[in-house]
Amino acid sequence: MALRVALKYGAMAIPRVPTLTRFFPAHAELQARFDREARRMPVDVSSQAAFETWRKATRRHLSAITGMDSLRPADPQPVVTESVQCDGYVRQRMEVHTEPGVVMPLYALLPDDLKAGERRPVVIAPHGHGSGGKNMTAGRRDIPAVADAIDTYNGAYAERFAQAGLIVFAPDARAFGERREPVGQANDEDSFMRSTCTPLNFAAISLGQTVTGMWTWDLMRLVDYVLTRDDCDPSRIACAGLSGGGLQTLWLAAMDERVCAAVVSGYFYGNRDSLLDINDNCGCNFVPGLWQAVDMGDLGALIAPRPLLVETGDEDPLNGARGLDNVYEQVAITREAYELHGAGDCLVHDVQPGEHQWYGDVAEPWLVEQLTQA
Repeated sequence: MALRVALKYGAMAIPRVPTLTRFFPAHAELQARFDREARRMPVDVSSQAAFETWRKATRRHLSAITGMDSLRPADPQPVVTESVQCDGYVRQRMEVHTEPGVVMPLYALLPDDLKAGERRPVVIAPHGHGSGGKNMTAGRRDIPAVADAIDTYNGAYAERFAQAGLIVFAPDARAFGERREPVGQANDEDSFMRSTCTPLNFAAISLGQTVTGMWTWDLMRLVDYVLTRDDCDPSRIACAGLSGGGLQTLWLAAMDERVCAAVVSGYFYGNRDSLLDINDNCGCNFVPGLWQAVDMGDLGALIAPRPLLVETGDEDPLNGARGLDNVYEQVAITREAYELHGAGDCLVHDVQPGEHQWYGDVAEPWLVEQLTQA
C-alpha cells in the first residue's frame, strides 16, 4: 500500500517508458535509394520525335502504376438534385457516375447571363484538403467551418470563375465531402472538413489502384460528361486547383489532352524534399514506384505546349527545407519541354509572398484570358 501511495503522489515517480538516447531510423537509406533510383524516365527533349515517344510511354506507365488502366467506365447518368440562386450564378448540385456503383457529387456553377444555346468555356475546379470538399471552392460561406477555410486559403476560386462568366464544375474528390469513406463519416466539424484519403489509399494500393489514379480517372470522366453538354465549349476546358486540387489538376492536364489550360497552385516541387523528407503528408500523395519514374517537373512537361501557370507561395512549408530552390528546379524541367515546342511563353511561374494558399491575382485573369481570347 505504501508503494502505491508513493507512486500515486509522485514521491517515487517511475517513468512509464525508457528514455532513448539513440535511434536507428531507415530514412537515410531511403534518401540514398532515392538518389540512386529516382527519375528513371526523365523528359526527353532531344527532339520533337523523342519527346512524343517519351510522352506516350510515360503516360502508359503512369496509367499502370496508378491503377487507372484497371478502373471501369460507367454511364454517367447525370442528375441535378438542387438549384440555388447565388451572386451572379446558379449553383446546381449534381451526381455523376464515374465507375459502376461509384458516384461523384459535384456543383455546377452556371453564370446568370448564360443564354439558351450558348456554349461557354469551362473550368474544372478540384479542391484540396481542409476544404469540406467541393464546398470551399464553390464559396459555401453559409457553412461556418467552410467560411473559415475560404478565408484561410482564399479558396472560393470556383465561385470567382463563375462570376467571371465561365461554367465551372466543382467536384467532391474521393475521400472528401459526401465521398468520405466509412471511417470518416461522422457529422462533427472535424470529420466534415477532413478527408479519408489515407485509409482509402491503403485499401486501393492493396488492390492495385491508388487515390491519385482514382482522382485522375474521375476528372477524366467529368470531362467526358462536359463534352455531352450543349452549354459547354468542348475546345475550351481548363482545370485549376490548390494543394490536393493542384495534384488533381497537374495529373489531369498531364494525362488528358482535352484540358486546354491549367493552373497548379501550391503543388509543384521536388519529390525528395517535399514528399520523401516530409513523408507524414496525406496518403493521397503516394503512388508505388512513382518516384523511380518521374518527378513533378516531368509531369508538368507532359502538359507542354498547352498553357500552364504554376502558383507558388515563397514561404509555403510544402516547398521543403530548401524552399523555392526545390520548386525552381522542377519548373526548369518543365520549361525544357515548353522551349522545345517554341512555347516558352505558355509556361508561367507566379511566385507570391506568403504561405500555402490560393493567390489568384495573376492566375485568375490569366486563365480567363486563356479561355476567352479569340
